[in-house]
Amino acid sequence: MIIQYIECVINLAGVDYVGIGSDFDGIFLTPKQLDDVTDYPLNTKALFDKGYSEKDVDKILGGNLLRVSKANEIN
Repeated sequence: MIIQYIECVINLAGVDYVGIGSDFDGIFLTPKQLDDVTDYPLNTKALFDKGYSEKDVDKILGGNLLRVSKANEIN
């Protein structure tokens, strides 16, 4: 399941450096339970079941992307 990959990155770099994308174009094989974006609720539940806080789950599911995007905006 994708949660194992997420936890690997969290263990290596921290929760501030993890994000899940929704671009499935160009891949032929998806990780288990990530066939498309309709599987996101399963992964969200799995993160909570593993004990991740709401703050950390928010970061993983888009907060980190927004933070990095804002930090790199061109005015």
